Amino acid sequence: MSQHADALALAGTRVAAVRDDPAGRLALMARVFHGPTGRAPRHLPFRRAALSFMRWQARRGVLNPLDASPPGSVWWRAVNERLLRDGCETVALLGGLAGEPSSQAVRLWLEFGARPTGRNWYRAHNASIVAGYLEHANLAEAEGAPERFFMNVALARVLYAHALAAAPRLALGRFAPLGRVLGDPRLGMAGVFLSLRRVLPDRYPLALDVERYVADEQRLGRMLDYAVIVPRLQCLYEWSADELGEPRLLELVRDGNPVYAWPFEQRHVWRTPKMPFAGRLLEHLARAR
Repeated sequence: MSQHADALALAGTRVAAVRDDPAGRLALMARVFHGPTGRAPRHLPFRRAALSFMRWQARRGVLNPLDASPPGSVWWRAVNERLLRDGCETVALLGGLAGEPSSQAVRLWLEFGARPTGRNWYRAHNASIVAGYLEHANLAEAEGAPERFFMNVALARVLYAHALAAAPRLALGRFAPLGRVLGDPRLGMAGVFLSLRRVLPDRYPLALDVERYVADEQRLGRMLDYAVIVPRLQCLYEWSADELGEPRLLELVRDGNPVYAWPFEQRHVWRTPKMPFAGRLLEHLARAR
């Protein structure tokens, strides 16, 4: 067996061991940031953002075993496993198992390992998330419409958080100087964007139809989506595809509308005719010059 295969096989074994253990998944993700020796002080501060995203998933129950009551989500579990596997493979390679990384995402994780900056962390993390989305599109189709809607919201959010740190003018327009602070994955504000608990329902499976969830547009998080993120979605996906080295990401957006497991004909859900005054003001202030 090649060294490359050894690293990937070890990662697969570690992920399989926690497949039905949400707390074990979180612990495994945390260990990634300790590196191969157990001591990686320059990488450890980035653990906060990664765990914010995963804790939200665990609270919703989407990482639960499939025989639990209620069961977890086949799709969310698979996407999460891709993130865990890439992280574990990276640690194995850094620990001495030489060879070519198995994917572009792992190459970006190795770049983060060599140079732990906010931009490099987002590139690695989001490359794994996007790879999971692309790899498991067939599983997404089996989810209900509300869940598929929020899959797109979640993807837009993690891409936007990356842009806050690495392309603040794209993300915030005239307020670009705030982007590096708001998007720094080592700080608490990034967790607000990545935990998604103020934007997506904290339960699974979802009981209401999409329109009922969309109607809850007065919430601050939803206003951010409609007033700030949605107007720049096409540019955001184009920038992210280039930043992550993943051109297939452009297949998940069409004319500024997310289309991951979501029909373009139902694009009305990404626009609201009843934007509150605060939302209209936010959209105006954050408009790119």
